[in-house]
Amino acid sequence: MYNDITAIILSGGKSSRMGQNKSLMKIGEITIIELMHEKLRPMFKEIILITNDIDDYAFLKVPKYTDIYPGRGPLSGIHSALKNTTTFRNFIISCDIPLMKREMIEYLVNYTTSYPVTIAKADGFIQQLCGVYTKECLPVAENILKESIEEESRTSDQKKRGCRVLELIDKIGAEVIDAQALPFYEKDMYFNMNKKDEFEFVKQKLIS
Repeated sequence: MYNDITAIILSGGKSSRMGQNKSLMKIGEITIIELMHEKLRPMFKEIILITNDIDDYAFLKVPKYTDIYPGRGPLSGIHSALKNTTTFRNFIISCDIPLMKREMIEYLVNYTTSYPVTIAKADGFIQQLCGVYTKECLPVAENILKESIEEESRTSDQKKRGCRVLELIDKIGAEVIDAQALPFYEKDMYFNMNKKDEFEFVKQKLIS
């Protein structure tokens, strides 16, 4: 069990394409968020949840925190996670990739690098919502978020600008691992569950 790294589950999305909170959808009697928690619990001494709907997760017995800069995308969740965690290194994962394998999580956590971010590339994408982020990322993430607010104050457009995690990664640098080259890689490991048919796919994979 890891004592020096916190596991953080991000559950801050609006689930607009799903039509309901995807992390609270059930496979049998177990919600997706509980499945993710159960996956991480044997590995990490400390687990926290980042969500803007804390009351919805009263059943989950972990510390919960909201975004400090809400409505600005997953970077807001990462920023809040790093602000509230007590460990220098933190494993951050989105709730909507429930097929993630323990072997991949352990590989990312155990990987030795001088970079402040350790993530993987798979299926043609940088998988930025499953990886290790150190506290070094916090001031950079905060600057990006504050700049987006300042940008709005200089224009007549009051729509909140989403802040991309890749902007943080570009600025601070990251160790990017080729997940598909690893012996335990499975093609659906990073499957992102956003729509009802995707939930049904995940459901079939998990109960089969």
